[in-house]
Amino acid sequence: MANITFHNEPASTAGELPKVGTIAANFVAVGSDLKEKSLSDYKGQRVVLNIFPSVDTGVCAASVRRFNKEAANLPNTKVLCISKDLPFAMARFCGAEGLNNVVVLSDFRGDFSKKYPLELVDTPLKGLLSRAVIVLDEEERVIYTEQVEEITNEPDYEAALKALK
Repeated sequence: MANITFHNEPASTAGELPKVGTIAANFVAVGSDLKEKSLSDYKGQRVVLNIFPSVDTGVCAASVRRFNKEAANLPNTKVLCISKDLPFAMARFCGAEGLNNVVVLSDFRGDFSKKYPLELVDTPLKGLLSRAVIVLDEEERVIYTEQVEEITNEPDYEAALKALK
């Protein structure tokens, strides 16, 4: 269980991030087209998992925008933005913002939070995913992780991008 904060108050997740060097667990989530997608759909590509509570918050929206901008310059890399938002909300946000370099995935009927136990177990955000970044190489090996210590902060984009170089 990760011990983090939400507005400087203690918060906990159901479990921990995967360890660097391990093979990432396959998962199923729902795309904006309502079709199920899995991590294995991206095998052979580098993958950034941008995990967050809800695209309807300023910090989460900022992370999607930033990773969308960065993804345009990342060869053989997919950025998967994952939350428990409904696929409709994710598609609406990306459409309104003109974001087309990221893939949005919803865990509303997937198994992401079972394979990656990053769901918040307390705080007003209980049931949503915490803010984290996981970077995978082409063989789905974890090469970088960050569990953002204060949920209201953005992730360390530079460190995540550095792992891809």
